[in-house]
Amino acid sequence: MIEPADQPLSLHPLGHRASGAAASVLDAARQVPLLGTHVAATVDWAVESGRRTPLPGSGRTHGAWEVLASTAALDVTAARVLEPHLDALAILAQARDDGLSVTAALSAVGAGDDSSWGVFAAEGTRLEARRSGDGWVLTGRKQWCSLAAVVSHALVTAWTGPDTRRLFAVSLRNEGVTCHRGPWVARGLNKVVSAPVDFADVPAVSIGDDGWYYTRSGFAWGGMGVAAVWWGATAPLVRAVVARAARDDADQIAAMHAGEVDSAFWTVRALLTEAATLVDAGIASRDLAITAERARSVTATHAERILTLADHALGPAPLTIDERHARRVADLRIYLRQHHAERDFTRLGRLLATS
Repeated sequence: MIEPADQPLSLHPLGHRASGAAASVLDAARQVPLLGTHVAATVDWAVESGRRTPLPGSGRTHGAWEVLASTAALDVTAARVLEPHLDALAILAQARDDGLSVTAALSAVGAGDDSSWGVFAAEGTRLEARRSGDGWVLTGRKQWCSLAAVVSHALVTAWTGPDTRRLFAVSLRNEGVTCHRGPWVARGLNKVVSAPVDFADVPAVSIGDDGWYYTRSGFAWGGMGVAAVWWGATAPLVRAVVARAARDDADQIAAMHAGEVDSAFWTVRALLTEAATLVDAGIASRDLAITAERARSVTATHAERILTLADHALGPAPLTIDERHARRVADLRIYLRQHHAERDFTRLGRLLATS
């Protein structure tokens, strides 16, 4: 069975209870008025949750992903706010582990324990980084910058040469930063505005050398953390379909829907559990990349199937008169588009075909 709605989701083998961190983060989330709809309050909660959440790797990956999945089961938008903040903390922690002088660098852009973080790594228009004196400045436009007008800092990828990119930390409160409010007409995740940001000679500090952000093992961990969010977001849908099958007027089709959504949900759980175990065991390089692509592709496929089955099993009523259900479905559909469907399957196939 799926854990009750008021309990955190467990990724531990044999159904052991989830980590205390997931329960603590959920308890704090329930105290936030308008969680997921009041963005500033949700960001403040995410910053506090970052202090309670274990980072992936070093034996703590199950706990990290349980926090993300459990939050998504409570509110998808809240998980969408929390995930990049935790990803940024994990990136900075890995930089420290790799011997980089992170603390001094962050202080140069006014970042500290109370900072709220975004991670802006999508490519489209070209954001350039150039040396200026002893540091760097960013100039250009970055696309798909989620919550840029709300969070205080970001980790941003920028071009340092014709074919080289690097990660930088930057304050989004600098006068050279212009955060656009749109266009953003999304019905799902409508509070998580993901719009362009313009940088005009904005001071930035380097986090790693050229290519470090993309080649570190944590790049794959972050992608699988997003998959944990997708999985957690489906939990209330699965519960609703199973509840429909338990009604006195339920027929064989209702039972079939319940069986299929449960099978899909537990397939993903088993995969994420194994993936977390592999991360903590130190799997790296090509094997880690394949594991990450598998985890994301399988999770996205099954989450989309659960969405379809919930529509079939429950009919139009919850989509039209149940605000929480309708918002969850809309939020998850948008979130799942971080998976690039056939293109991501192609990337996995190429990895498998490369010896």
